[in-house]
Amino acid sequence: MPAQGKHRRPKSVSLSRGIAAVTTGGAVLALPVLGATTASAAPAHSVAAEKAVAPVSVTAQVNSVTKAAPAKHSVVSGETLSKIAREYSVSGGWKKLYEGNRKAVGENPNLIHPGITLTIGAKAAAPSDAKAGKAAKAAPAAERTATAERADRSERTTAAPAAAPAAAAPATYTNDLDGWIKESLAVMAQHGIPGSYEGIHRNIIRESSGNPNAINNWDSNAVKGTPSKGLLQVIDPTFQAYHVPGTSTDSYDPVANITAACNYAADRYGSIDNVFGAY
Repeated sequence: MPAQGKHRRPKSVSLSRGIAAVTTGGAVLALPVLGATTASAAPAHSVAAEKAVAPVSVTAQVNSVTKAAPAKHSVVSGETLSKIAREYSVSGGWKKLYEGNRKAVGENPNLIHPGITLTIGAKAAAPSDAKAGKAAKAAPAAERTATAERADRSERTTAAPAAAPAAAAPATYTNDLDGWIKESLAVMAQHGIPGSYEGIHRNIIRESSGNPNAINNWDSNAVKGTPSKGLLQVIDPTFQAYHVPGTSTDSYDPVANITAACNYAADRYGSIDNVFGAY
């Protein structure tokens, strides 16, 4: 609270506390004299209140515009949006990171190129009222400091907890080649496995013509007792070694077969997109 000022009362005010003697036919009446003492006190209080209130709104506006500066990350070979999001603890994961960098990444979040620069976090907001900034600079230093402390205490006391983000509806996929590839890409993104729709589709058509029950019973693997199976023709030992948690353990399952094969291709070739023949 602002300090109360000390005011010297004018001499005339002292009369308000005295006694006026009135003579009426020899009788003396003692009458209290009521002056403007009460009225004169009110304006002084209002001016002090106005001085105390004005800086609060200005400082609050100045304090509300500061935010953390964004970070920059230059992509190197082998990195994925999921991996980068985990490294920077991005709230919302790879999807939030992709939303903020869609122009740099392109339409396929599963294929990011080395050398592109990603922005981590939002830019600082600009002040909404330039006049408020000028007024804050013009205020006395001591008064600005005291007002800022009061505003800070008020924000800590009255700030409401942030609302929890609404849960996203689970994605649905069609039970066909298009749906299997899209569902596999979603699982791959969660585990940081690179690959694109085009790369997966191209290799599936070459390996099995899109038949999830395809099996090769005539090559060297078949002779050894481990025939290649499924959409991307994976042998059982490879499927088990590169099986992705959360998918079926059946090597004929389309989504499980695709994700395991892409996980293997990423380990050996960098990505299923780099496979153009038998692998």
